[in-house]
Amino acid sequence: MIKRVFIITLLATMLVSSCSAQATTEPATATVTVTATVTETQTPTATEATLSDTPAVTESAVTDTNTLAPIATPLPTQPINDPNCTNSAAFVADVTIPDNTNLAAGSPFTKTWRVSNTGTCIWGSGYTLTHYSEERLNFGAPVPLPITFPGQIADISVNLTAPNSIGTHRGNFVIKNPAGLIMKVNDDSRLWLVIKVTNDIVAATAAPAPTAGLVTVTCAFSVDPTTITDTINAINAYRAQNGLPAYIVNSQLSKAAQSHANDMACNNLTGHTGSNGSTPESRVKDSGYVYSFMTENVHFNNPPLTGQGAVNWWKEDKTDLRHNRNLISDTYLDVGVGYSFFNNFGYFVVVFGTP
Repeated sequence: MIKRVFIITLLATMLVSSCSAQATTEPATATVTVTATVTETQTPTATEATLSDTPAVTESAVTDTNTLAPIATPLPTQPINDPNCTNSAAFVADVTIPDNTNLAAGSPFTKTWRVSNTGTCIWGSGYTLTHYSEERLNFGAPVPLPITFPGQIADISVNLTAPNSIGTHRGNFVIKNPAGLIMKVNDDSRLWLVIKVTNDIVAATAAPAPTAGLVTVTCAFSVDPTTITDTINAINAYRAQNGLPAYIVNSQLSKAAQSHANDMACNNLTGHTGSNGSTPESRVKDSGYVYSFMTENVHFNNPPLTGQGAVNWWKEDKTDLRHNRNLISDTYLDVGVGYSFFNNFGYFVVVFGTP
């Protein structure tokens, strides 16, 4: 029997591409030599089968023209969460700007909170830190969170600017999941910042920010004292069920709440910003109430709810869990309730405060 020896040489040019557009150096050529002994029998030997299936270079890497296909560099993948995972966090430390830090008026600064992922969800794409209430301190777009696995710690930083006015200033921020729901942080939901502006040194080009307060409106709205009383009673009954003392009705907070309820009714507003640009903080300040802490719940409905109905809505709201927490918070002592009816809509505003 006659035997022949075949020498197969495969020469391939390696082409490599990178998703980051950085050149990656690989050997310019690769030569693989395979030697096989084949008989003239009609039945392929085991050696022939091996040669025809895969000669020392994997088939998936070779094209018909013997040119290697480009190799893509894999990018880091976003972890996929179980749909039933839970979101929660715990405050660990103020890495920068601890509470009551003294800052010059108008000065820029970076605030960093250190928080721990105490839930079962992985933080990543879609998880953000956003402004929630009180002063924005020049806060811009929502800040994305780094990928953080359960049990890990993340540092969350935001670039802010101290106000121009001397005194104590506070801003509240919250973490939201990809569905826009606010995450629980310890027994609250806020990551806050308290600074003290100690002088009036500002940049020469900076102008004092206008402060809008209470607004006077003249549409044909109506006020229903019975609904206001019903709302207050419903809130305090809910607090009693949770072992908490009743909120004390404060006339200044009531003034701020009623002003915004009227503004919402006459100008078809649905949020916390007034038609004159006012905020809950500026309205409370304009009412004369000097606060250490404050926040606000609002609601509107057609047809209007009762006071108890509005409280039930806040209790059951899953979009912003802060609504319910405000009702049974131990941070606030005083409350003011406003209600206005116009064009078959009922507008509720509740302002919570602590001197």
